Amino acid sequence: MAPDVKTKGGTWRELLGPGNVGTSIVLAGGVGLHAINIFLTTSLLPTAIEDIGGERLYAWSTTVFMIASVVSSMLVSRLLGRRGAVGAYLVALAPFVLGTLICAIAPTMVTLLAGRALQGIGGGILAGLGYAVVQSALPERLWAKATALVSAMWGIGTLAGPAIGGLFAQFDAWRFAFIVLAVLGALVGALAVRVLPRHERSTAVEPVPVISLVLLTATTAAISVASLLESRWQLAAAGAVAILLLGWFVRWERRSRTRVLPAQTYARTSPLKWLYLTIAIIATGTATEGFTPLFGQRLAGLEPFVAGFLGAAVSLGWSLSMVLSANATDPRTLRRLTVAGPGILALGLAVAGFTMWQDAGAATIVTWFLALVVAGAGIGVAFPHLVVATMGVSDDQAEAGKAAAGANTVELIALAFSSALGGVLMNLGAPSTALSARYLLIGFAVVAVLGSFTAIRSNRAARRPDAGPDRREPAELSSVH
Repeated sequence: MAPDVKTKGGTWRELLGPGNVGTSIVLAGGVGLHAINIFLTTSLLPTAIEDIGGERLYAWSTTVFMIASVVSSMLVSRLLGRRGAVGAYLVALAPFVLGTLICAIAPTMVTLLAGRALQGIGGGILAGLGYAVVQSALPERLWAKATALVSAMWGIGTLAGPAIGGLFAQFDAWRFAFIVLAVLGALVGALAVRVLPRHERSTAVEPVPVISLVLLTATTAAISVASLLESRWQLAAAGAVAILLLGWFVRWERRSRTRVLPAQTYARTSPLKWLYLTIAIIATGTATEGFTPLFGQRLAGLEPFVAGFLGAAVSLGWSLSMVLSANATDPRTLRRLTVAGPGILALGLAVAGFTMWQDAGAATIVTWFLALVVAGAGIGVAFPHLVVATMGVSDDQAEAGKAAAGANTVELIALAFSSALGGVLMNLGAPSTALSARYLLIGFAVVAVLGSFTAIRSNRAARRPDAGPDRREPAELSSVH
């Protein structure tokens, strides 16, 4: 759309004009930093571990980042309530920039992981602020345009991250990529001080679900520890601990009034739990992006720059398919797309997995890329409709908003879990990179198949006569009986 084409209320020219361009840069730039950082690091990491070692901790780079992002994303509304837009952005950018500088000077993988954790803390807040500050920083007529601009940063991150990271890795200058990212973060902070409102305060200050977050973090940590274990019985024990902790998390969530997910998730007749499970399962497909650049370099001898784009193939697939599938409106078609999506994801991952072998040639590399694009297409055809379906679980606007926000939380949790699981599958195939690649991609394909079954359950639950929203808390429901 041309910048000066008018839609409801405002125009792109007004949003990007002299009065609002600074605010737009801050809102979009914060999310852009987070998105670019994710893909930049995946393309840099294979080169970094050749320099500082720590290949057994490879999966932890994504895991610690995502855990920190999940935890910090819960702090967005509280930060806005207490510090306002400017203060919230400065609080987010401080750990992000510090963590990025630590990554730049890291002498060991452990130090780099510490930097990644700090990056995750700041990045999780930045990703939330990009949407939450729109209402207080811009006039209402520009909200839709600003939200679209912020969302587009994820697509830019998909392309810019691998390009920037791969380019620096190509010249063995991976540390300088982090320095550039830190400088950009500092510039966004300086601009935020100048252009964002100082006195606006959010009224939605909610308590942080500390116990739930601790249990989630412990569960993910247990899976991550398993990726370091060589004995099969130790691996099984770590898996059992993770399952117990996950069960404890669900039990706590059902009874607590301060939770990570909306209360309706745990209502017996609500389809929300099946929708969230389907979202979580298809989100695991994106976790493969953290590993495919390594496979491309090790198995096909790809240069870091090219291997970085192999890591973005899944995102390319879901971005393209999401644009096309968004046009679907027929309820029967929507139900079919949500069921077919996980199956398409599984197919693409399986094809990529079964063709992972050493000394791969050009035809095999093309097969990997196309298969991963297909896998991403499975995510794209289902994901937007699953999110919209979460909004329909209640006819109360506030509850529908919580349900939709919960979808983003579920996605972050799934990414943290799946990156940890990826480390376990990589370890099972070690020291063979080809075997590790097969275990990881085929393992995630098996997980994706389960998404078709949860999607079927969500469709059935939504059509039940008693599937209407039950607004009482689970604790209140149990007290009635």
